[in-house]
Amino acid sequence: MARRDSGKKAAKGGTSRQPKRPKRPTPKITTTEWPLKRQVLFKPERLKYVRKQIATKGCVFCEALALGVTRESLVLYADDTVMVIMNKYPYNTGHVLVLPRRHVGDLTQITAEENARVFAMVQNCVGILGEVYKPAGFNVGINLGGSAGAGIPEHLHVHVIPRWNGDTNFFPLIAQTKVVVETLEQTYDRLIPYFDAKK
Repeated sequence: MARRDSGKKAAKGGTSRQPKRPKRPTPKITTTEWPLKRQVLFKPERLKYVRKQIATKGCVFCEALALGVTRESLVLYADDTVMVIMNKYPYNTGHVLVLPRRHVGDLTQITAEENARVFAMVQNCVGILGEVYKPAGFNVGINLGGSAGAGIPEHLHVHVIPRWNGDTNFFPLIAQTKVVVETLEQTYDRLIPYFDAKK
């Protein structure tokens, strides 16, 4: 009999039902605000991994330059002052790096000539990549120092990365993998004629 009564209470919304949890308000995020508001996940235990830096032997840029302007080296252009090399692990198709030929990692230590030549070549690369790939935009930037994200902090380099609307994907988040629609060899073959013309 007791079971039947409790069943009736449950059917009528009695005490056996769980109370409804109040809905949490969804944060409003708009792209018109600056800086863009984002939800943040705090993970202080990750600090030891963030501070750990992987030591590298030699300089991959100087080693590539020693091989010359070839598909194997990924060097697209080199003169007495500046060089252009493809990123071996590109963020997007057409990702190139522009750097002074001299092995220097401190932006304040490059000469006026190196500064002028490097950034003139950055401008040239934006023009070439714009013509070849017709991207919607570009990321152009420098990471100064390992803590700022520079993979090879001892040799200054400027990233030039073509961007398209909607070119982000979830693979970097779940599998540490980025989908790039063209092989390095295909990209090199597509770009090298434009740099050959500058010699």
